Amino acid sequence: MTPTPHAETAAARSASDDALTRQDLEAVLAVTRALAAPFDLRTMLGAVTDEACRVLRAERASVWLLDAGRDELVLEVASDLPPLRLPLGTGLVGRCARDGVTINVPDCYADPRFDPEVDRRSGFRTRCSVTLPLVDHRSALIGVMQVLNRQGGPFDARDVSLAEALAAQCAVALSRVRLAQAQREAERLQQELELARVVQLGTLPAAVPVLPGYAMHGLFLPAEQTGGDAYDIALVPQGLLLVLADAAGHGIAPALLVTQMHAMLRMAIRLGADLETAFRQVNDQLAERQTDGRFVNAFVGLLDPATHRLRFISGGQGPILHWCAASGQFTRHRATSFPMGAMPIERLRPPVEIELAPGDLLALVTDGVFEFEDAAGVPFGVAAVEDFLVRQPQQPPAVLTHGLLAAVHAHAGGAAQTDDITMVMLRRDRA
Repeated sequence: MTPTPHAETAAARSASDDALTRQDLEAVLAVTRALAAPFDLRTMLGAVTDEACRVLRAERASVWLLDAGRDELVLEVASDLPPLRLPLGTGLVGRCARDGVTINVPDCYADPRFDPEVDRRSGFRTRCSVTLPLVDHRSALIGVMQVLNRQGGPFDARDVSLAEALAAQCAVALSRVRLAQAQREAERLQQELELARVVQLGTLPAAVPVLPGYAMHGLFLPAEQTGGDAYDIALVPQGLLLVLADAAGHGIAPALLVTQMHAMLRMAIRLGADLETAFRQVNDQLAERQTDGRFVNAFVGLLDPATHRLRFISGGQGPILHWCAASGQFTRHRATSFPMGAMPIERLRPPVEIELAPGDLLALVTDGVFEFEDAAGVPFGVAAVEDFLVRQPQQPPAVLTHGLLAAVHAHAGGAAQTDDITMVMLRRDRA
């Protein structure tokens, strides 16, 4: 004869049998007080199963937690078993989780829903069981508790009522522990983000260098606490180094990648490498180390202050805007190579070389400016950047960068920033 769930067996018992005694209630309250103490997850679940065995006079209890992503239950507490996974719907535990009902079975081996595999693994002999769903305050399933082998015979209706009260307390405690874990994880992540932010900001120039005949400025505004952009303006033995970098994505992973690229490039330049050698070496090292397909759009240029000639390589970064004071027009330069780190370089195109005449402006701007959209989804665009700069040809670079940022936000009309914004402006004095 096939045993029936608790919902069926309880109907055949009297209401007085179902009622919890004062002693039962005191036992539940004692468990509640015990579970109010601060616990890690495994310690808390161990305390739950110990109390369930004591209160219900059972030989064993276990807790299975739901892995919603895989539709499986994971055995978290069992003294003589390794971690075990069970698909939803398999065995009494899986059926309880799938249907969300308490199942009371007086003879497990006579029930076709019972899966004896756990007994075979542990050497334990299951006689009777009560299996209960664990649901959180939003009525969502978070796991299953199972109690085995009541001393003196099968679990009766009063035992089931007591077990359900214990299961409710277990679910509350489990939700509390998970919430505390999530809070600690969030705090740890926040600390890591803050550390990454400090490291990243530490790689940016503390102040722009002083170069007679030139004015320059850089601006970095990440979309999140850390960003995938970076810039550099530094005097090196080869001249004035200009770098603008934009790693794919934004957040901590692109921030670490662009910081790594920036550090390797700066070291190569300071060790005396020429522009082509430094770009190739850094690119090939990044391509060798990256396994997740990430890359960096990067402009790397060296200005010779004596000849006023700028040589640059742009790996995926563009357009490069050069305003010619004599003609009053912009020249747009495209990227000269694929993004840094995308693949090893077999053949590198010669660097682009331009001359900065008196009054000329070089504007390096990342996609966070060009692609900043308003509420209707219209991007700011390259033409809008050029129009803004043309209207203020004599303003210092610091004024231009902050003014352009204000113009972008005015265009956005309150829309949130979704990408990092970085700018580098270099102007040669007219005198």
